Amino acid sequence: MRKTGKWHRILPIAYLAVAMCLTGCGSSVSDSAAEKTAIVTPAKGKVSLTIDWWGADSRVKVTEQAIQAFESKHPNITVETQYSDWSGYWDKLATNSAGGNAPDVMQMDELYLASYASQGSLFDMDRVSNYLNLNHMDSSLRGMGKVNGKQYAAPISSTPLGIVVNMDVLSKLGLNLPDTKQWTWDDLISFAKEVTTKSNGQITGIAPLNNGMGLQIWARQNNEQLFNENKVSISEKTLSSFLKMSYDWTHGKNPISGTADHLSEQASGTTDQSDLATNKAAMGFTQATQITVYSKAAGTDNMKLVPIPQMKANEKASYLKPGMYWTISAKSKHPAEAAMLVDFLINNKTAGKILGTERGIPSNNDIRKELAGTSTGVQRQTLDFPTLIAKTIGKSPAVTPNGASDLDKIIARYSQDVAFGKRSADDAAKSMKKEIQDNINSAQ
Repeated sequence: MRKTGKWHRILPIAYLAVAMCLTGCGSSVSDSAAEKTAIVTPAKGKVSLTIDWWGADSRVKVTEQAIQAFESKHPNITVETQYSDWSGYWDKLATNSAGGNAPDVMQMDELYLASYASQGSLFDMDRVSNYLNLNHMDSSLRGMGKVNGKQYAAPISSTPLGIVVNMDVLSKLGLNLPDTKQWTWDDLISFAKEVTTKSNGQITGIAPLNNGMGLQIWARQNNEQLFNENKVSISEKTLSSFLKMSYDWTHGKNPISGTADHLSEQASGTTDQSDLATNKAAMGFTQATQITVYSKAAGTDNMKLVPIPQMKANEKASYLKPGMYWTISAKSKHPAEAAMLVDFLINNKTAGKILGTERGIPSNNDIRKELAGTSTGVQRQTLDFPTLIAKTIGKSPAVTPNGASDLDKIIARYSQDVAFGKRSADDAAKSMKKEIQDNINSAQ
């Protein structure tokens, strides 16, 4: 295994030019239709692969250990590792993809999957199914790696949405957590009001949903979809009710999220500065894997991970969102070997033990259950959470379309406008839906 270390960040102006090409230019792939569908086979002799990801030093260490185990099993394959921080990674990947120099295997995020797939930058994994098995994960999760019916990505992990509850805070307030197995939104709001009333507004109950996954589930609970292919299909009425939470939960006596100013400060702060991390909130919407982060920051293991409320009992509106994916470059000279590497990182038990939950809850159910059997505390809660919410897991939604990668930023901006009363929820919903649709149309 060879490694190149961290890359320097590319100048923003260069990135913008490349990004425009990715979203507006046609694919440079010139393979024939037959070549694009043919099953590929491994090469004979020595093979060199490159793999790239984003992440901190802890991710670098375990990933390199897992790759070394892969190389030991496949002595004819050498893997060169590359890695960056989040922002630098996307700058570099955009530049390299546009220049036809993308790594053989690359880490991918759901927000960018459709963009890269639609431009012909990713390899169809169905062509390497002999070397990459995706049947050890839930079909809902596997489906989140498809774009236009083709499997362009292999989910590495899942990050289902839940609520983290600080049981120490409830204990200090003399409150008992209600039954959360099938609780409703009214139940949540009522309990959050108890928190703020009991603490005289010194402790917040919970902040509103404010990201794409939350909006996806909100749409599904209202029997709608956020996206349908390249269309924003959520109704303005349902979108308005989602945005209105930011106003309703920040107004009145002892609002459950604090004031609009407080909510804005929380949105711009770090995780360690958040109310939940500083024992100033009873609950918080979050991806299940984040319970370990909040627990460590708050200095307590007495946190509980519970399902989000439902509008109807056991409705299948939740889904397993991939924490991230492995994808294979359409330009890879060795797609079969690249698929073997991806398969090893996802399905091999030795790799599973090395990688643990560094990238989230393992997508391979056997590995997840094995890790859960040896885990304790909040880590065990994380690994058991997909089982806890199994009755509410439905079919996977469509991935974020090309052009809508800024969905989370757009949600945050419009939610803040509504919270401060700069515009009504109805007006914000109309403008927000149009803005996202315009962005998608421009990218096609």
